[in-house]
Amino acid sequence: MSTAAHAEQHLTHARLTARAAYASVATAAFLLILKAYASYQTGSVAMLGSLADTGLDLLASLITLYGVRLAALPADRDHRFGHGKAEALAALFQVFMIAFSAAAIGWRAVTQLVAGGTTTEAGLGITVSLVAIGATFALLFYQRRVIARTGSVAIETDHIHYQSDLLLNLAVIAALALDQYAGLSGADPLLGIAIALWLGWGAWAASGRAIDQLMDKEWPQEKRQRLLAVAARHPALSGIHDLRTRTSGSRDFVQFHVYVEPGMTVAAAHEVMDQVEEELAAEFPGAEILIHLDPEGHVDHPGDTLVETDETPLGEEPR
Repeated sequence: MSTAAHAEQHLTHARLTARAAYASVATAAFLLILKAYASYQTGSVAMLGSLADTGLDLLASLITLYGVRLAALPADRDHRFGHGKAEALAALFQVFMIAFSAAAIGWRAVTQLVAGGTTTEAGLGITVSLVAIGATFALLFYQRRVIARTGSVAIETDHIHYQSDLLLNLAVIAALALDQYAGLSGADPLLGIAIALWLGWGAWAASGRAIDQLMDKEWPQEKRQRLLAVAARHPALSGIHDLRTRTSGSRDFVQFHVYVEPGMTVAAAHEVMDQVEEELAAEFPGAEILIHLDPEGHVDHPGDTLVETDETPLGEEPR
């Protein structure tokens, strides 16, 4: 893929992730106002927990917006690999916000369970929660489309967060209905505790991919094997080794060594590498690929590499 094509794809991804982040901010702001009124009117701890979570949603969405806009900046003198990890940092901040929200809701629910208390205006609270569910569904649908096209870790973490909001709003409806219509006065704080536990689990689950990107974790084995299989198709390559992969934001980075005929000219070898890169770009669009040539029979000196060697001789399936 040419440099211009890379730039165009990067720009498209940047636009999509920014729009998704703006949609998230707008949704959170709308729901914050709605739930603040409902929380005041009902006195429900479950609704209060939902309000607190939405307030943190808004803060997290603003951080996500900043993160995806920063990640969209092109590479510069100080950031040769671009700014993609800003997305992972934004995602990690969201994880902290979710965990903080879970702790606050849990504490408030336990306090109310011990002290006792009643809720009012169940109809209003249920109506507000149904509106929140509708708005959240619309946002999740849009986010899913953006994630499918960009692979953005920041938008994916935001998506996981808003998925938990669906259960949060359903729990608020159940708490209000059980408390006021069924007479189960402890239902509201108990469901508040359940909400806190669910959010805590969501924070733990959402942290994995962000940390993986910050730590430059290798691609999944299936994806690595697929890349090796595509690269090994070219008849001029007699082997592939030292494959290293990582993901930063919505961009993939790949580098590996290949064995070629020792007598091959620089011009011929360069043409082969261009062909291999074109085949890989078709299978892994947007990936930045760096290939190092080794004459067949060359053996790296011990200590040249700090990673386990991947070796794919010509005519054999990748391991």
